[in-house]
Amino acid sequence: MSAAANPVHQAVLWLNDPLNWTNPGGILDRLGEHLTISALAVALGCLVAWPIGLWLGHAGRGGGLVVLVSNATLAIPTLALLTILPLTFLGFGRTPVVVALAVFAVPPLLANAYTGVRQVDAEARDAARGMGLSGGQVLRRVELPLAVPYLAAGFRTAAVQVIATAALASFVNGGGLGEIIRTGFGLSIAAGGGQILAGGVLVAGLALLAELLLGIVERLVTPRPLRRGRQRAVRPLPADATGRA
Repeated sequence: MSAAANPVHQAVLWLNDPLNWTNPGGILDRLGEHLTISALAVALGCLVAWPIGLWLGHAGRGGGLVVLVSNATLAIPTLALLTILPLTFLGFGRTPVVVALAVFAVPPLLANAYTGVRQVDAEARDAARGMGLSGGQVLRRVELPLAVPYLAAGFRTAAVQVIATAALASFVNGGGLGEIIRTGFGLSIAAGGGQILAGGVLVAGLALLAELLLGIVERLVTPRPLRRGRQRAVRPLPADATGRA
């Protein structure tokens, strides 16, 4: 295979071309779109999932609902949402893309918020109530601070998943780094193979960078005694997730 037909060689050349970075619609523009879409989607997911997960965890019930919602949202293909939502009242543009990706972000955010509160030591709750704190105060002053490591783990998982999946936004002209890949597919394989590979490398690199940075943040907010043996994200729900004591 000649160097000209080698997709890896083409990708290296394409990434090393300054015009591909700075031109309108180039890497920097697409990177900004990708980060904006991902940040809005994760933020929307947090606004929906965290209050529900924290309150259900505080109430000690609704674990079955958490499992149901998490499984249901994971079962919905993101690409299907990306193609259906623009046909609704949301219309075309960035809004349906953000909503579709937010749905994809909900499961880890919701499950970790619920589990984080349920893992709080019951003695800490009892001591807070013994001091005269109301239910809401117990949640805000005791349970929420202790659940922060779990919230960070869920945020990390959701953010990385959304960043990786946001490449699909290009199929509905939603922008982002996926546009680089889509444009490459619009060319012949011989001409666009390098661009396709370069776009994939950029998306994967961004997801790995987010994984690294958010992993550091998660470690910083996790108390030292809990760092060893903690998983990247909390998938299993506690024994009372089904509502049993």
